[in-house]
Amino acid sequence: MPLLVLVRHGQSQFNLENRFTGSVDTPLTKLGRHEAREAGILLKHDRFTIGFTSVLQRAIDTMSIILHETGQTDLPVERNAALNERMYGDLQGTNKEEAGKRFGDDQVYRWRRSYDERPPNGESLHDTVDRVVPYFEQQILPHLNRNEPVLIVAHGNSLRALLMRLEEISPEHIETVELATGVPRQYEYDPLTGEFQLLGK
Repeated sequence: MPLLVLVRHGQSQFNLENRFTGSVDTPLTKLGRHEAREAGILLKHDRFTIGFTSVLQRAIDTMSIILHETGQTDLPVERNAALNERMYGDLQGTNKEEAGKRFGDDQVYRWRRSYDERPPNGESLHDTVDRVVPYFEQQILPHLNRNEPVLIVAHGNSLRALLMRLEEISPEHIETVELATGVPRQYEYDPLTGEFQLLGK
């Protein structure tokens, strides 16, 4: 059965500074580059047919570092904004603690973790699902149906959106799901049943 691997990009500068990042194109930190190398080491024995990433540099650089570590620098990689991080609107660039003081911790928590609530001029997780899942179904899933192993490097919320599809996670339960930076999440896909099996669970 073909392998699907998801990796959240390594730590970014805004992650380090505890800022809402969203579609801001902030670079990887030194730790973030190290996390990407560690992910590559973990995936060293896996072979992929194609990779997918967002158009944001922190994901592109994480993908590049992983492929260097795995010796697959010639792997074709498709970049698409459908896999971009959730857009946080007016919160982007704002320190999360400062946002809590301004808007209230409960409100900021709902903006960050709920399924339907949008921050001012931003996207909800529901909005993110509405762009990530169709892209997955139309552009990525056909490769898996051809038994081609796939690597996706994206972002915390775009991958949480995808997890709802892969693991059939409800809007209520997705609030508690967190993905660590630079840690591969591996699935086996059964083209006959269309089901994904999380490995190492």
